[in-house]
Amino acid sequence: MIPSINPPGDRTIGLLAYLYGPGKHEEHVDPHLVTSFDGMAPDPGRDPSATLKALQQLLDQPIQALPEHARPAKHVWHTSVRTAPGDRMLSDEEWAEVARRIVAATGIDPGEGQPGCRWAAVRHADDHIHIVATLVCEDGTRPDDFRSGKRAQAEARLIEKELGLHQVAPGDGTAAQRSTSAERHKAERQGRERTAREELRETVRRAVVGATSDEEFFDRLAAAGLLVKKRVAPSGDLLGYKVALPDDRNKDGEPVYYPGARLAPDLSLPRIRERWSADTPGRDDMPVEAPSWAEPAAPAVARRRTASAAWQAVLVIEQGDDAVAAAYIAAAGEVLDALAKTSAAHTRYQLREAAWAFERASRCHVRAVRGHDRALRQAARELVHGGPALGRGEDGATTAMAIDMLFFLITAAAHWHARKGHAQQAEAAHRAAEHLRVAYRTAAEQPLAALHHRGRHLSRQLLQRQTSAVRTAIPELAEQVLAEPGWPALAATLADAETAGHDPVPLLAEVAGRRELGTAESISDVLVWRLRRTADLPADATSIPAPQRMSGTASTTPRIRQHRRRQ
Repeated sequence: MIPSINPPGDRTIGLLAYLYGPGKHEEHVDPHLVTSFDGMAPDPGRDPSATLKALQQLLDQPIQALPEHARPAKHVWHTSVRTAPGDRMLSDEEWAEVARRIVAATGIDPGEGQPGCRWAAVRHADDHIHIVATLVCEDGTRPDDFRSGKRAQAEARLIEKELGLHQVAPGDGTAAQRSTSAERHKAERQGRERTAREELRETVRRAVVGATSDEEFFDRLAAAGLLVKKRVAPSGDLLGYKVALPDDRNKDGEPVYYPGARLAPDLSLPRIRERWSADTPGRDDMPVEAPSWAEPAAPAVARRRTASAAWQAVLVIEQGDDAVAAAYIAAAGEVLDALAKTSAAHTRYQLREAAWAFERASRCHVRAVRGHDRALRQAARELVHGGPALGRGEDGATTAMAIDMLFFLITAAAHWHARKGHAQQAEAAHRAAEHLRVAYRTAAEQPLAALHHRGRHLSRQLLQRQTSAVRTAIPELAEQVLAEPGWPALAATLADAETAGHDPVPLLAEVAGRRELGTAESISDVLVWRLRRTADLPADATSIPAPQRMSGTASTTPRIRQHRRRQ
């Protein structure tokens, strides 16, 4: 249940006309009063003799009783209270009790003999009500409505439990500002998928990804087509910025600008600068070489490096200091934004939704110590500079590899937030992980099918050798892995690693010992990508050079060498 308190207004009659009217898109159905401050207010929706003017005059009486100079200019208090999608439909009587509890909790009408304001609750839809009040009490004083938004939210959490409704995760003040109802209606009229505020937030976040200076950041905003205004001090120092969509105009035809801090708390210029001001190489930064068979600037290489950086981040989030873990989680949001921006069409939607969901998980009250997250930020930068990836071949296969590792990173972030009691962030991370699951299935379908085909055609002797390797390296998981549909793909990967000169047993033991297998839908799939990344094997099996490719029938005695550890 979400109470959404609007800024105070100045025309009670105007708000009532909207609440009792048809709505901007004829969406209002059967507008009527469910309760009021005295239970006897006129109802223009159900009583033919009642008028909007009569209800307005009743609510405004305490205002009019004051001398004109003492009347508050903004005297109209308004909130909507909405149930969650999937909740049962509440009766008018239940909504009336909700309204009474919300006005009591917020100080609008506290009850128990204390002076209160006049108010009315109007229902014109199944899933929500509107409460309108006038901000002068019966004795002429102002109500104690300080922090009424937080008080309304706290009461809503109690109401949810008592009425058996969906329990909304409590917030901590770090969420991005929600779009107003006016912004949502404007987006609907213009046929936009998201409001201007939301589009700007996403575009600015993508412009920040891997950026290393003010100049690069603002160049990216301009390249994205945004209108940008900079706030400059008399000394010439840059203090801030605001952005607008070129086609988002107010009634006077002027662009509607939003300061970065109003888009999200971490998008103010000082908070953005924290990212690149700490981007100096340190001991924790382990450069990852491109495989010898790969083109250094290819999108596929950026995706392999992303998978490596994501794995390092998982270990830090699980075992590291909270401030450093918070930095890695924030940087994970940049990686998701970069991957969504550069992904092929068939995975782009789910990756974009994952990045959009995780945005809420990238901020909390644990202040991030930037700098340690440089490897992740560098991976995000390389994704952007590597350009759009194809949805096939090595690009497509390494996309699956990166998504697979990012799934574990985002899951680790969800667990970290849950341990810290960050309910909204944990929920957002779990939503992002589910989008990544879907994106992974799409990205991995073709490369895993090719590996599966090759695995099914391995010689009996070779297959037996890989089966023995699995039972030796991971005895506690062996039977589960061997029974999975993905086993042939893993067998083919072990054979490729053996042909490349690796000893499959210690190699498999190493990658299986890297934890986080419990949340995997297929352990075989996870081991395939970890093996191919650690052993420097092409992610796309069809691209393996001919001398390395297993014939599937010939008996081979490969030269075994100790594999190199790849972080």
